[in-house]
Amino acid sequence: MTNAAAVEEEETEGAEEAVGEEDCPFGKLPDHLLIDIFIRLPVSDWVHVSCSRKHWASLFRLDFLWQAALLQSYPSTSLRKRWPGPIPRGLSRRRYMALSISRNSFPLQGDMDEIIGHAFLFLKEQLELLSMTPPSGIIHGTMIDQFIACGNSREMAHELASQIWIAVLDNLEENEHAFLLLKRLAQEPDVFLPYPYSRLAKVQWRVFEKLLTDFRDCLNWADYYDVLARAKSKFQLIPSTWLGY
Repeated sequence: MTNAAAVEEEETEGAEEAVGEEDCPFGKLPDHLLIDIFIRLPVSDWVHVSCSRKHWASLFRLDFLWQAALLQSYPSTSLRKRWPGPIPRGLSRRRYMALSISRNSFPLQGDMDEIIGHAFLFLKEQLELLSMTPPSGIIHGTMIDQFIACGNSREMAHELASQIWIAVLDNLEENEHAFLLLKRLAQEPDVFLPYPYSRLAKVQWRVFEKLLTDFRDCLNWADYYDVLARAKSKFQLIPSTWLGY
């Protein structure tokens, strides 16, 4: 496509959008009223709204909209102070995501729910950096330090971090990235870490369970028997569903 044709197509799209805004009863509303309307819609409709018009999509990139959404859905968030620890709170959009995750996935209330959501996002994002992911012990330790810095006991910090690990693992999509991640976690060398920085056995069990059931067909012969041997060394008794290549 020539430059002239591209410019003409862009002008045509802009003209069509302008005409559409004139026909739409919401097209003439000021931004603050549009935002007030959008945040009262179900969250499931936000994607459709933002895809309807370029200007509406731009509103969802504004921190002001997410501040308003926080006050609408989680009024007490404006009273919360920043917390200490290595995991930052982020801007309003990230805070909204963290609170949504906490309320939907973890049965906790109060100030801790937002911190748990941020820890979930932190772990998920670290694991998505497959080629640059630090050892899982470092990631786990960062979450432990965060919970302890916020006043939790070592036992509670250990349990919360383990719950987040399992939630993230259970929400992995069945794709190549998830397979490579699980394989790397299963083949990590055993490193002694003092309590509470050691991962619970149920987290390691979940890694092997997903790898040897959901992704078993992706393993070659050598990797399958290597992972199976590691599982037997960790758990002694393993379910029959893990067997058979």
